[in-house]
Amino acid sequence: MAKKQSGNLIGGWAFLVGLVLAVIFGLGLLTAPVWLTVLVIIGLIIGLLNIAAEEANPFLVSGAVLIIAAALGKDTLSVIPIVEGILNALLAIFVPATVIVAIKNVFSLARG
Repeated sequence: MAKKQSGNLIGGWAFLVGLVLAVIFGLGLLTAPVWLTVLVIIGLIIGLLNIAAEEANPFLVSGAVLIIAAALGKDTLSVIPIVEGILNALLAIFVPATVIVAIKNVFSLARG
């Protein structure tokens, strides 16, 4: 998923840190609203720096499926607070990342 350039090191680390924080956030260890903002910022970094043009379509399909499954799954699995928290945290990362990649993809298509 990461580009093969050295400039994407931040994006790659953001992806890894974001997933780890999503699990920690979901476990309830980081519950302050500021951590949700951190996850959104990490998602923006992932979308801007970590997804190459040739990876956009697979990422968008996977991201859309993940967003739909997490959004519906958190309601269904709300009786298990840990799972609901992890799914909420994943949404905080993948919604902004998917939106950024989709916007980049639309601009790429518009340029022809």
